[in-house]
Amino acid sequence: MPSNPRTRLQLDPGDMPIYAIGDIHGRLDLLRQAEQAIFEDASRLPGRKLIITLGDYIDRGPASAQVISHLMQPVPDGFDRISLTGNHEMMMLDYIDGKMSYDSWMMTGADALLHSYGIDPNQMPGLFRTASKRDAFIRDSLPKAHIEFLRSLPILLDTPAVLFVHAGIDPARSIDNQQDDDLVFIRHRFFESDLPLPKLVVHGHTPVDQPDVQEMRLNLDTGAFRSDRLTVARLWQGEVRLFST
Repeated sequence: MPSNPRTRLQLDPGDMPIYAIGDIHGRLDLLRQAEQAIFEDASRLPGRKLIITLGDYIDRGPASAQVISHLMQPVPDGFDRISLTGNHEMMMLDYIDGKMSYDSWMMTGADALLHSYGIDPNQMPGLFRTASKRDAFIRDSLPKAHIEFLRSLPILLDTPAVLFVHAGIDPARSIDNQQDDDLVFIRHRFFESDLPLPKLVVHGHTPVDQPDVQEMRLNLDTGAFRSDRLTVARLWQGEVRLFST
């Protein structure tokens, strides 16, 4: 499901503490809890701090629209935030752009997203005689500012010691030659490869019961939409601290 190439960011954060947040999936309540924990933890640390959200803000959970609105707002003084795209954001845009069918989109948990915008998918058959009219209604009903925000999200943040990305990378390719689809969809070729990774990869996408801590990768997707656990990693001075809601 290819989309337009996404922006890839490079940053040298120096000694800045970085907080990475796993897959949110419409759980604004957990995002607020995680942020409060971040703010309390960061109050004991010097200088500016960076929050990185790893994608999949929408679908499955009850408040996709509200999560997007929240991420569009400024962060408190002393913080910066970078929101990366996930595969669910890209699939939403593929539906909007006519690259994905409505039925395929609904299979990703997008019914919950529509409910968060006040649209009931169960009423669609009775309201619209054709699929094209239904699709046009949905596309016209979604806030343009939200769509533009999702289109603007970068797909990767590369720092000297850590790579932040939604799903992982293809270990057979250099960082510069990664394919967008792999960065948001990859699983087995990333997890099962014997090839060395170029640096620590912090990611989500594949739900796990507990954060999966490996020598060169860290999976923060603890299935927040069903587990009530949204996981955060603090990376600072070569150490990682994990905490969850």
